[in-house]
Amino acid sequence: MLYPLKFKPIFKDKIWGGQKIRTILGKDFSPLPNCGESWEISGVQGNISKVSNGFLKGNTMQELVEIYMGDLVGDKIYAQFGIEFPLLIKFIDANDILSVQVHPDDDLAVQRHNAYGKTEMWYVIQSDKDSKIYTGFNRKITKQEYLEHYNNKMLTDLLNIEETAAGDVFFLPAGRIHSIGSGLLLAEIQQTSDITYRIYDWDRLDSKGKSRQLHSELALDAIDYNYYNNYKTKYELILNKTINLSDCKYFTTNIIELDNPVEKDYTIVDSFVIYICIEGSLTIDYSKGKESLIKGETALIPAELKNILLVPETKAKIIEVYIKSTPR
Repeated sequence: MLYPLKFKPIFKDKIWGGQKIRTILGKDFSPLPNCGESWEISGVQGNISKVSNGFLKGNTMQELVEIYMGDLVGDKIYAQFGIEFPLLIKFIDANDILSVQVHPDDDLAVQRHNAYGKTEMWYVIQSDKDSKIYTGFNRKITKQEYLEHYNNKMLTDLLNIEETAAGDVFFLPAGRIHSIGSGLLLAEIQQTSDITYRIYDWDRLDSKGKSRQLHSELALDAIDYNYYNNYKTKYELILNKTINLSDCKYFTTNIIELDNPVEKDYTIVDSFVIYICIEGSLTIDYSKGKESLIKGETALIPAELKNILLVPETKAKIIEVYIKSTPR
């Protein structure tokens, strides 16, 4: 029988990375000088996660899906995605501001790259004072207006800016222009895709004195030029209750803050479930055993495990992620 699976993090050195993945989340990313990302669960080619616990330790995500199929990911998910795991889970430490970028939707990504698009969601774990998220535009614009501002180096005048605090949530559908400001530690849930169109990099130079590559032309047909009045997700925590943060065809994301045991019944969920521990520690009780989860750890609950008891060892907070089955 399968069990809650943990994976060895894949650390990414980034020009804008820092130390919070070590100092706040307790992960040792040596020998990297700075760590911008910790890929917790990944099916991206060239960056496929390996199990770090139990009798399956050392097996890759791709091998697991190939062997266990629907028992691991859910029957409908396996039918749709095959051995490619459909979500990528990351922690991001933005010690410096990230580039302004956009991701294509599925149609454009298939057309250009034979890949999936990238819809994603951010949960702010920690925010320095005055940190910001850039997401979407501050008014509805046309492609021509965008080009005029871009060519005159005034793109930032169009960007919607949000102040940030721990617990803030931002849902970013494919096509929404965005950037993570400095001083932020985030959890990111996204489609399995590594396609990014970098639009503007704040005139930054790399360690060799060169500007990073931009994809301004590719971005033009990917950008959503509309204005929205709900860039930041509103929600209210209720202790020991499951609270929804986002719900789309690519993933459903909830948050659970608990100081007492919480029962989870996934009988009607034909999907794997992911727990991302962002505060405290807890034990995952299932029919054949137990698995601990502490702040900074991520676990994958196989689809065949339908009844879970979450037992906090201290007051804890987790993000719960799965994919809803949709009728065909």
